[in-house]
Amino acid sequence: MSKEFGTPFGTTKNGEEVRELKLDNGIVSCTILTFGGILRTLTVPGREGPVDVVLGYDTLAEYENGEGYLGALVGRFANRIAKGRFTLNGQTCTLAVNDGPNHLHGGNVGYSHRVWTVEELTGSRAVLALDSPDGEEGYPGHLQVRVTYALQDAALSIHYQAAADRDTLCNLTNHSYFNLAGHSSGSALDQEITLHCSAYTPTDSTSIPLGTLEPVEGTPMDLRTPTPIGAYIGEDFQQLIWGRGYDHNFAVDGQAGTLRPAARASSARSGVVMEVETTNPGIQLYTANFIEEGRPGKGGAVYGPRHAFCLETQHFPDSPNQPSFPSAVLKAGEKYDQTTIFRFSLEG
Repeated sequence: MSKEFGTPFGTTKNGEEVRELKLDNGIVSCTILTFGGILRTLTVPGREGPVDVVLGYDTLAEYENGEGYLGALVGRFANRIAKGRFTLNGQTCTLAVNDGPNHLHGGNVGYSHRVWTVEELTGSRAVLALDSPDGEEGYPGHLQVRVTYALQDAALSIHYQAAADRDTLCNLTNHSYFNLAGHSSGSALDQEITLHCSAYTPTDSTSIPLGTLEPVEGTPMDLRTPTPIGAYIGEDFQQLIWGRGYDHNFAVDGQAGTLRPAARASSARSGVVMEVETTNPGIQLYTANFIEEGRPGKGGAVYGPRHAFCLETQHFPDSPNQPSFPSAVLKAGEKYDQTTIFRFSLEG
């Protein structure tokens, strides 16, 4: 049982015990909660000492009640599904509508708000498991999920595995909010980002993709060379206006299913560089546009809009309703297997 691992972090409203797990390989360290599989801290070498580069909270109640999915594992389907509906094998499935007119991050009680079981814990590796029954949040099929967090040198890898007894959807990601100058350092708009993505999926006003892949060239979505996050974020460009900034899926260059570069980010203030590799077809850049000003964070920090950015590796949003997108259907008996690696180094 999970209670054999880690240290107590509180009890959920439903009376479930939550534990905090610590990984440390002498270069990078992190803590993970069994609630939501949340990455609560991630401390990496900075120019002037260790830097915790992910936003988070000090209490379980804040994670249960707070918006934004800070650090959480999200599923069964990360990101949005239009109008909370999709058809699979001729059957229409109805999901919770919890983001305007759409379904977001698995529903009212997605994997971000479930208590995961710890299957294994060593100094540098934690294996979490979740049993998701048939019909949970409207999704067909009994899905068994396993996520492995592992530290190797100056990198954190997240390995997602799942299998189902019926055809279903599966699209898992981690929703960490990064600030490479330190989680409590304020605006991240001066940090530079590069996306290894030549195209993106433009959306309607409710953040549902239009079903097309559009080239980034000649638009504020072109982040293929190092660019301060704030460089174009305020431009008079409809996609940025609707999202209040970046909140868009980009198609990662190269062959989906192979581990390849997806993004690079850096902070001149701390010297921290983060490179992201993934096997997923897409990556969502979200610039924390909807974090309210003055939100209390861990260690006395105060968070606000654009104090961080997310790089959520994923299948494209609304892919069950977009036949031209890579399929997020997991067939019965097949294996879902995706990996994302966050590699850290120092500039210069």
